[in-house]
Order: sequence, then C-alpha cells, then structure tokens
Amino acid sequence: MLSLSGGLLYTAFVIYLIAVIFFAATIKDKQHEKQFTLTNKLAIGTTMLGFIAQVGYFFTRWMASGHAPVSNMFEFVTFFGMMLVLAFIILYFIYRIELLGLFALPVALLVIGYASMYPKEVSPLVPSLKSHWLYIHVTTVALGEAILAVSFVAGIIYLIRQINQSQTTAKTTWLEIIMYSICATLGFVIITTIFSSMDYNATFSHVVDGEEITLDYQLPALFGPENGELITEDKIDAVFTAPGWLHGAEAPRKLNTLVWSLTVGLLLYLITRAVLRKRVAAAIQPLLKKANPELLDEVCYRAVAIGFPVFTLGGLIFAAIWAQEAWNRYWGWDPKEVWALITFFFYAIFLHLRLSRGWHGEKSAWLAVIGFAIIMFNLIVVNLVLAGLHSYA
Repeated sequence: MLSLSGGLLYTAFVIYLIAVIFFAATIKDKQHEKQFTLTNKLAIGTTMLGFIAQVGYFFTRWMASGHAPVSNMFEFVTFFGMMLVLAFIILYFIYRIELLGLFALPVALLVIGYASMYPKEVSPLVPSLKSHWLYIHVTTVALGEAILAVSFVAGIIYLIRQINQSQTTAKTTWLEIIMYSICATLGFVIITTIFSSMDYNATFSHVVDGEEITLDYQLPALFGPENGELITEDKIDAVFTAPGWLHGAEAPRKLNTLVWSLTVGLLLYLITRAVLRKRVAAAIQPLLKKANPELLDEVCYRAVAIGFPVFTLGGLIFAAIWAQEAWNRYWGWDPKEVWALITFFFYAIFLHLRLSRGWHGEKSAWLAVIGFAIIMFNLIVVNLVLAGLHSYA
C-alpha cells in the first residue's frame, strides 16, 4: 500500500508539471479564442486530474499507516501542497485567471518537492498525537495557509506586472529577494536529491546535557556540533562549529541543511541572472501585460478574507483545545505557537488596513507577500532550526 501511495504522489507531481505547460500555453494562445478554450480546458482538467491522484496518495497512505498522514513534516507539507492546489482550483473557477495556475502550480510543486526531502517512513504516533484533534487541527491549519498562499500568488503577479523595471529601486530589489527565496527552496530540493541518490551519510558524536548522542548528516557538514567528532570514515569533517546559542540536539544538522539551501539557491539565482542578462522579475514582466491588475487585487484580498478565519480556527482555537488535552495548558509560548500568533496578528492588520485605511493595489500585494513569508518561516525555519514541542520532523 505504501508503494502505491508513493506512486500516486509521484504521478500527481508529473501531472502538475504537465498542467503548468498547458497554463503557459493558454497565455500564448489567448489571441486565438478557439485554441485558447481547448488549451484552457486541458490546463484545468490536467490540474484536477493531478489533484485526484494526490487525494489517492493521501487516502492510501492513511490506510497503510492507520492514521491521517499529517503527523510529520513529509506528510504535513505534502498535504499543504495538496490544499494549495485545491484552493487554486476553487478560486480559478470563481475568477477564471489562467495566470494563477502558471504561478500557483509551480509553488505547489516546490512545496511537494520540499516535502519529499524529509523521511517518508511511516512511524507510530507519539502519545500527544494520538487524538482526533490531529486531523482537525492540522488539516484546518494547512487549508488556511494554502488559501493564504493563493493571496501571495496573486500579489506577486500583481507586483511583477505593476512595478517599473526600467531602473533599480528598493521595490525591484525586494522582488529579486523573493525570486532568490524561490531559488533557495529549489536549491534545497536539488542538493538533497543529489546527495540522497549518492546515499551520503556522515555520523558525528557529541555530548548534549551530559549525554553522548550521535547525529547523522545527509549533506556534507559545513556546520558540525560543538565538540563533535566525526565517526564515519571517508567523509568530510565539519568546516565550522554550529553557534552555541542554537538549542536542541538536531540544531547543528538543521543549520547545515539551511546553509546548503541558501548557498545552492544563490548559485541558481546568479546563473539565472547571467542567462537572462536582466533581473528575473524584469524577464517575467512581459508575460503579464494582459493581466487585469484590479482582478488580481480582488483575488489577493478575497483569499485573505477566506483563509484568515480558517487559519485562526485551526491555528489558534483548535490548537489551544488540543494543547489543553495533550499538555494541560492552552498556551505555552512554544516557538510554533508564537509564530502562529504572529501570523494571526499580521493578517488581522492586513484586513484592517485594507478595509479601514484603503490599502489596495500595490500595498495590499506587498502585505500578501510578507504574510506568506511569515508562513514559510514558521513552516521551514521554526521546524528546522528552532527547538520546540512541534519539531517533530
């Protein structure tokens, strides 16, 4: 059953890639209405087919594991990618914006590719996860964040289309930082895939709180544990020692993964700039000339208006109920809880500025991008670097 589940996920990934090609064709074929209609149907139909395949993955893995597959980073991030596709499909049928697919599906592919780098083994649930709140809390959070991610997609399309790319400004610089962040995520997928195919593994021994433990690295160690000793032969020793302020036995390995991702991402970004001979956003801008900025702004706002209450319900209310059941307290200032609260306040401010202060258009789009950055920081950095009760990957 697990092999079938993995095959369905791989199938969904390939189908999404094909759908991206079809959506790119719809942009090119808009001058020919009949051809555009056919290509458009192929694009959204292929997307829905990929979504069905991923739903098949979800339920076959559920049957194999005996619990909803949202209990570790691989399962949660994969589910997040699936909900992102669902949110796009719903909003597509409301607004009929093909450009959303051209940008939303690559984001979903990056999310699923990022998830695939985590261990895929099915493990027994720890006691605190053996609750029906696992399904309720985690799935609601993922759905809310996925809908909010669509606001990011609409916002980034709006910004690339509207911002003047004829000269370098603070706005164009920030757009390029976003492009680099996407490259860094892709860099994580690439570098992890390369060393995973090589079956790379280096083990370090170090002492944490008076107890000697071992730490396995799946990437060459740029940062090793403090006073750590490499015990695997014929592997590269650590170049630097991880900072002492990083807490948790796994922190040095997580920092190492983060640094590798940022470094490879920078290399990918520089290569892309060299090939395009211009800023990445400036190269994309001509493709967006026919986009309706008012409609993009509407999608950006509506996605937040829908996603914010869903996230609040799952990330704060359901989370507090489950925390009381699992740990006998509603709130404990765990890093994940803190960043969920920050996310809540940010999107509450977003809606306040939009509805009360008239922050439409470019201002609203920038807020959507910042909000998604907070979500991704919570998903990646808080789980990879900061130690807490939610660091279950």
